[in-house]
Amino acid sequence: MRALTWHGKRDVRVDDVEDPRLLDERDALVRITSTAICGSDLHLYELMGPYLHRGDILGHEAMGEVIEVGESVRHVAPGDRVVIVCQLACGDCFMCRRGLQSQCELTQNREHGTMASLFGYTELYGHVPGLQAELARIPLADQTLIRVDEAVPDERVLFLGDVIPTAWQAVQYADAPPGEAVVVLGLGPVGQLAARMARHLGHAVIGVDPVPERRAMAERHDIVTLDFDDDLPKLVRGATDGRGPGAVIDAVGTEAHGDPVAAFGQEAGTVLPTGLARAMLQHAAVDRMAALHLAIDLVRRGGTVSLSGVYTGLLDPVPMKLVWDKELTIRAGAVNVRRWLDEVRPLAEHPDDPLGLDDLVTHRRPLADAPEMYERFQKKQDGCIKVVLRP
Repeated sequence: MRALTWHGKRDVRVDDVEDPRLLDERDALVRITSTAICGSDLHLYELMGPYLHRGDILGHEAMGEVIEVGESVRHVAPGDRVVIVCQLACGDCFMCRRGLQSQCELTQNREHGTMASLFGYTELYGHVPGLQAELARIPLADQTLIRVDEAVPDERVLFLGDVIPTAWQAVQYADAPPGEAVVVLGLGPVGQLAARMARHLGHAVIGVDPVPERRAMAERHDIVTLDFDDDLPKLVRGATDGRGPGAVIDAVGTEAHGDPVAAFGQEAGTVLPTGLARAMLQHAAVDRMAALHLAIDLVRRGGTVSLSGVYTGLLDPVPMKLVWDKELTIRAGAVNVRRWLDEVRPLAEHPDDPLGLDDLVTHRRPLADAPEMYERFQKKQDGCIKVVLRP
């Protein structure tokens, strides 16, 4: 089969690789019909090389058709149209029963002290082959696959496996009181959807992003937008009775602009020999913290900062004096897809498209064009906000 594989920093290729096969009675095989490039894939493209191996298949957002199942699979069958949940979780352990599927005790990666396994997301998270491919083996298929109706277009349901529940979790963790404003930092796919969801729930929303095309997309959905270069504290407080918003969602994360020292450290970690680079990432990694620091500055006293952006640092300088002095709540974590599925699925499948999912994908290309689209997406070229690939 053909699949998108990692070969080094900013070097991904579509290669011929061995077809997957069932390895466990709980597995299924899925023929991929649509697969997407996620913002967190860019961390692999740019930063996480020390935990990748040449030839690793990337990708964790996809859907397709079941073509084979193991003998213990009960909830899906060959011929079913399915969305693939990005994380592997058993559904029955202590963590899963509490809606924390990202911490599943069956698939936690204890060797690295990390959470549940993810498709296509490095040795740190299970070294599971990814979904930017023609075919995929799906472990724990009864929990990992979501059957969907044939009548609903791919691009309405494709994102149920990651970005829709990720954005919903960000808004739920933000927990903004009724009538209070929400600020969303970063208007990539998750930020776009988080802003729309907060607006859907009745909040005034301000979205912040340096890219004009991203701001324009948000504005089509009744979101007020600002540039990071604007005088944000003054403008945001002026729009919120001088206090600041009840919640700020950081949808940017580790690769935020604005910290050249941390950026230099991240760059160094990608060119050191593997052993040294791993040691640096494990013990001395520092994120670019501009977005988080801005969120803490903007949010009102007693408010909440919700982190949906990925952070990887262990020595990050967090301004704890401000957190304490402003009596802030900070909530963070990887998405728990199954926890939110019953709430977000009706929004995705509703014929009126309340989340504006028909206005999210900006580029639709064959899988063969994946290397070019990774580069465009990372560089924010050509208005690239969300890419869907067709194997």
